[in-house]
Amino acid sequence: MMMDAQYDDAASAFPPLSARASAPGKLILCGEHAVVYGQPAIALPLPDIRAHVEITAGSPGSGVRLNAPDLGRAWIADAHPDDPLSELVRATLRHLGVDPPDLHITLTSTIPIAGGMGSGAAIATALVRTLATFMGHTLPPEQVSALVYASEERFHGTPSGIDNTVVAYDQPIWFERRGPAHPNLITPISIAEPLTLVVGDTGIRSATRLPVGMVRRQWQANPTHYEQLFAQVGTLVQQVHTALATGEQATLGVLINANQTLLEQIGVSSSELEHLVAAARAAGAPGAKLSGAGWGGVMFALTNPDNQAAVMTALTRAGATRVLATTIHATQP
Repeated sequence: MMMDAQYDDAASAFPPLSARASAPGKLILCGEHAVVYGQPAIALPLPDIRAHVEITAGSPGSGVRLNAPDLGRAWIADAHPDDPLSELVRATLRHLGVDPPDLHITLTSTIPIAGGMGSGAAIATALVRTLATFMGHTLPPEQVSALVYASEERFHGTPSGIDNTVVAYDQPIWFERRGPAHPNLITPISIAEPLTLVVGDTGIRSATRLPVGMVRRQWQANPTHYEQLFAQVGTLVQQVHTALATGEQATLGVLINANQTLLEQIGVSSSELEHLVAAARAAGAPGAKLSGAGWGGVMFALTNPDNQAAVMTALTRAGATRVLATTIHATQP
């Protein structure tokens, strides 16, 4: 993956008394589910919707203590070694070549949990970055991404690689999943004009494996039909890529709506998602669709500065438990 950046490789024998870092959430703009079957997907980081980690030096002998107030949890890493974040702390410190010091780690986030917005990858990325900073290191994105992916792989099976990549690099990406003998194709993409997005949360949580498993069973029962649907999604992703690069936001809205229709045909939408999508469109959004695995979680609407407030109000009135807004800035790969 080719991305331009400059990184310092300095280390210090005397770590600071505290360190902070953050990482963005993510949205799959288009291509979810079809991406599992060889089609491309486009994912975006959400610069205004982030996870934050702060680390301070702990008292001698206190060990590594983690506090996640958003989850109502606090624990000692050694007492819960199988916890994914406890394990990620150990893996990161091993990667840095240091013994576990006494630390107090606080993790907070504005990203809806289990909503398809990469909450886990964002917390993990912020945690790895903050640990590295505290120990006097700066890890480049490819190392951060690899540590986060390995953590997700250990605890969640075979992740697609989208979340850890878009979050760690903090750049919009084109993603194609390849076979086990070939690395995934991951490349940055151009966005000619800023994108103003509004995210609506249904408040319904559905484990990703459930809709993914349903799609696989349906594909196995009727491969021709589902491969046609996946191919149509892939064509839309290609067209979205062009619309982003040329700044054709009216066209982009049409394509986003078409992707939602295909997701409904694939069977991963829900009445709650469709209610929010319809409310956003009625309020003036040129495009709206679910994002992520579906059967709950979040949807997003493409808006502009003139109708953003109206769309946010409409989603709240339609029952969204949370409404967030963010702007994706113009980029060049």
